[in-house]
Amino acid sequence: MTAPSTLLIVYHSHTGGTLQMVHALQQGAQQAAEALQVRLLHASDAHTEDVLQADAYVFATPENLAAISGLLKDFFDRTYYGALDRIQGRPYATLICAGSDGSNAARQIARIATGWRLQAVAEPLIVCTHAQTPEAIAAAKQIAEADLQACRDLGASLAAGLEMGIF
Repeated sequence: MTAPSTLLIVYHSHTGGTLQMVHALQQGAQQAAEALQVRLLHASDAHTEDVLQADAYVFATPENLAAISGLLKDFFDRTYYGALDRIQGRPYATLICAGSDGSNAARQIARIATGWRLQAVAEPLIVCTHAQTPEAIAAAKQIAEADLQACRDLGASLAAGLEMGIF
């Protein structure tokens, strides 16, 4: 019998929006494949060994100044070269909690994943909160149920694909 697959979710969240998305994705993944090991790590707690031990990845971040968060960038800075040429071909997906459009943050993650030679298994899932004032940007976020369901669905798809050996 083979060991269960491991899905590593590396996230950072300032105002709770990204964390809500991550928890929904985690729930969808765990419900779809009971044998799947889902590891949820804050970006500051994730290390190269965590990346190497995982079979698939979700990178989740708020959009900060049209970019990924500094802590997610720090995670990539700390783990990139230690994992380079050791994880190619593994699947990944991206979650972004954006205030405007999130597309640049998605491109940043895609460029890093391209360097690692990871395979995107879904388009980046971007939830736009439309927070544009200093008060709205700093406020705790509440992600709509439809967006949380999209996160659960992505988690279920990732889990099923891993369980069936599709990726």
